Amino acid sequence: MDQPGERQVYLLDLQQVEFLAHTAQAYEFVFGQLERRRHAQGTPLTSVELHIGARLAGPRHSVSLAFTVEGMGNGMGFSTGTGGDAGAGTGSDAAAVIREYLLLGLRFDRIEEGYVDSFTGDAALRRVVENEPAPDPADLARQADRLLTQIPDDLEPDRAAYVASHLRALSFAGRKFAGEDVGFVDEVEAYFDVRITKGDPERYREAHARLDEALGGTGPLAERIQAHRSAEEIPPERLEECIHAFSSALRDRVRAEYPLPETEVINYEVVTDKPWSGFNYYLGDYKSTVAVNADLKQQMANLPRLVAHESYPGHHTEHCRKELGLVEGRNQLEQTIFLVNTPQCLMAEGLADLALYAAIGPGWGTWAQEIYADLGLRFEGERAEKISEAMAGLADVRQDAAIMLHDEHRDVDDVVAYLRRWLLVNDERARQMLRFLSSPLWRAYTSTYIEGYRLLKDWLDARPAEVGLTERFGRLLDEPLIPSTLRAELAAGTSA
Repeated sequence: MDQPGERQVYLLDLQQVEFLAHTAQAYEFVFGQLERRRHAQGTPLTSVELHIGARLAGPRHSVSLAFTVEGMGNGMGFSTGTGGDAGAGTGSDAAAVIREYLLLGLRFDRIEEGYVDSFTGDAALRRVVENEPAPDPADLARQADRLLTQIPDDLEPDRAAYVASHLRALSFAGRKFAGEDVGFVDEVEAYFDVRITKGDPERYREAHARLDEALGGTGPLAERIQAHRSAEEIPPERLEECIHAFSSALRDRVRAEYPLPETEVINYEVVTDKPWSGFNYYLGDYKSTVAVNADLKQQMANLPRLVAHESYPGHHTEHCRKELGLVEGRNQLEQTIFLVNTPQCLMAEGLADLALYAAIGPGWGTWAQEIYADLGLRFEGERAEKISEAMAGLADVRQDAAIMLHDEHRDVDDVVAYLRRWLLVNDERARQMLRFLSSPLWRAYTSTYIEGYRLLKDWLDARPAEVGLTERFGRLLDEPLIPSTLRAELAAGTSA
């Protein structure tokens, strides 16, 4: 740290100056006595001195910022690396790398709208990116590669691993947007830090046998499961009421285990014409909008999982806990951006798919049955739970379909037939799935659910005997974990 009263001159670009000024104002840092003067020919201006040299031609201009150091704090990443939780590894080098990482992520949203799933950080950074020339994806890849070499050695290991894995994913994304031809399996690995393979049809046959037993009755299995699904459809006029009932029940239970700010809130919307079943839009300040797709004819057995997935203790809870603990508590500003096609997606979707398991566990069917009964709706919870367990054995089918479509270049009708055969869905539902699998932005994303569930479930179940499920799941909510970290812990047979 520079000594108080010592005058320093730093070469910055104008974006950094804007960021410093915004941060100083927003967080009331004392940057000392700032002086501003014109070029050598001019007379001094008042208070803040920015000596702007002759190199003013490019889109980014260098300036020398002169200031006297007077009690500069470390509260928002401009630290000296000396301050406990917020300080370790968060000196000026780390702050600069994290800032550039955030800017890089925001630039990808100009390449493909929707690449930034949520951004709750400094609005000045978004303005910087909006005012830049249109980004070149190949240049974004180079920026990611450069930042990888600049991660400070003193950055906390979990943060360094997190940032590095996301920069590698962004580097790949830039090359892909620039036209690099990459296979689907390789694409998934580059984005999500996991290597996928096709599933075993023998396992699907076994799942069908378990499903046959759980359903009972006679006739073709596809017809019986379709009849079961139809019987379980929630009346459209009751959907919103059911959503709120499960949200309230889960919220009370989750808040008791994983405290949340009193101001946290979710606004639910019922929507149509979307390729997904539900979606969480995290808005920051512990607020989310959760949209539920009515086109998919929500079923009674699925709704508790969907609400747990999107809300409590799924996406909304994770966002709130990380904002409170990592961003507000430890100044880990990389957590203010959520980018699709990065390792954090596999972690988030795996966590969310295990949310009902963590919150309720076995017996969730009976728990849901009681809630539906309070609403005057009949639901066979125990039977539904057995059917759901059998259907879980078919999860890999969707990933198989993506590999068939993109790596094996199979005809669309062949892929639809594959989905219909193993998932026992009708043509309309199979083609709805293909919308998601065919999207340039979302096509790889289906693997986050399948591989995320598989990895995180193995990791949760491998916990030491003295560690409860609640505590173990809390690590997923609170820590900046990535897939390779969990695999390493599993391989070592450790982690509390």
